Amino acid sequence: MANASSWIRHGLQLVLGLLLALMAVAIAALLYLGIPQNAAGMAAKGVCSATFVAGRPWQKMLADDVLPASPVLNLISVTVDEPARAVTARFAGLFERRAVLLPNRGCVLGLAPASAPMPASQGPAPDAGKPWPQGESPVPMAHWGPGVDAPALQAALDQAFVGAGDPLAANARGVAIIHKGRLLALRTAPGFSANTPLHGWSMTKTVNGMLLHKLAADTRLDLDSNVVNAFPKAREPAWVGAWRGDERKNIKVSDLLYMRDGLASTEDYEPWGSVPRMLWGQASAPAFAAAAPLQAAPGTRWRYLSASANLLASVARGRFASDADYWAYPAKALFEPIGARSAVMETDADGNWVGSSYLWASAGDWGRLGLLMLNDGRWGDAQVLPPGWLQRAAMPATPQGEGLGYGAHTWRIGDPLAGSCRGHDVPADTVAMMGHWGQIVAMVPSREAVIVRLGWTFKRKQFDNCAFVAAVLRTLPR
Repeated sequence: MANASSWIRHGLQLVLGLLLALMAVAIAALLYLGIPQNAAGMAAKGVCSATFVAGRPWQKMLADDVLPASPVLNLISVTVDEPARAVTARFAGLFERRAVLLPNRGCVLGLAPASAPMPASQGPAPDAGKPWPQGESPVPMAHWGPGVDAPALQAALDQAFVGAGDPLAANARGVAIIHKGRLLALRTAPGFSANTPLHGWSMTKTVNGMLLHKLAADTRLDLDSNVVNAFPKAREPAWVGAWRGDERKNIKVSDLLYMRDGLASTEDYEPWGSVPRMLWGQASAPAFAAAAPLQAAPGTRWRYLSASANLLASVARGRFASDADYWAYPAKALFEPIGARSAVMETDADGNWVGSSYLWASAGDWGRLGLLMLNDGRWGDAQVLPPGWLQRAAMPATPQGEGLGYGAHTWRIGDPLAGSCRGHDVPADTVAMMGHWGQIVAMVPSREAVIVRLGWTFKRKQFDNCAFVAAVLRTLPR
């Protein structure tokens, strides 16, 4: 019996030792991949933006927007410092990240709260009582006109908000329907108002492209020039030198705009993936993106990449004499001229626009951006964007393959061969900004329509953006 007990104890010790070794390996892998740090960064950044940019209760945002994204995020605790406009998040009480609100930069991850000056005012919010786009008031239903199927449009809007407020459902937060320059309908979910800035995620890419299009005209930047030659020497980031030493020197600015740069990057959203590491684990998103080696000849392969958008934002930064001018440019050049007062383009810690992901704007302001694009940059009597943006955005990235469904930082969702809405009743000329969790601004030139839907849809099958766009278009006159 003594020998048997000894063998049992020995076996238990071996099993315990093996388990401890496996736990040590797992913890080391987590730390190597940066998962705890990135998780804390996601929470700090998200809560900071929702609280100080969007004005939402942070407890509600944490419960609805962060924790349901992954079980691992239940290990997060959050502290909000109202006077400092700062948020600290801790993963398992060990790994701490901070985000702080800065003027013209939104909430920035990785800076100490003590470094934060008071945020700059964006000016008064639009008068909700005035007609859109001067205010936020839609056209009364009685004035929609005989060509609009009012009951069907109301039914489509009602259906869009089924599950609003439920993180496991479609969870719509804002919808705007614009036809012939008139706002027919603007609805928001409970807890959100017409002036609440809503996170666009990858819809930011299209606005990033709009800014680059305007900046190219402002600074005489040839979009077909090589990226390494797009920077004045005094404004050249460190990664440009490495590109000059290999075939990445042949990547053009237009290759970034159309996502055909050929870099060996991936669009991976797993906790250890490239996108979380770039957004929440790095001081400079472009420097992270630029480190990828070349995998395909520039201009020959299309691949959807947030990395390309952030490299394009770095090119834009280099065209300014100062960072202060760069940070002020989105509002000065684009948002203010069209009255998009809620819009905020956020930056990384190094100061680059996070052109892939971090634009916040109300549903009405996303509609203003969509109408500006639909009108090819024209806003009233002013040409806010140089003519040609709509044509550039709608041009296929590649003449065949998946690139047919993508243009200049814009989805060609109506393309009959490669568009994501092919097979639906969506016109071929339809282009769209689209975000990761069910955000869309669809622009339909042939129908003079802009269709906006903002949401936070974790389960993609809960919301079909193509079906929604088609349902709305069926209610509008042909």
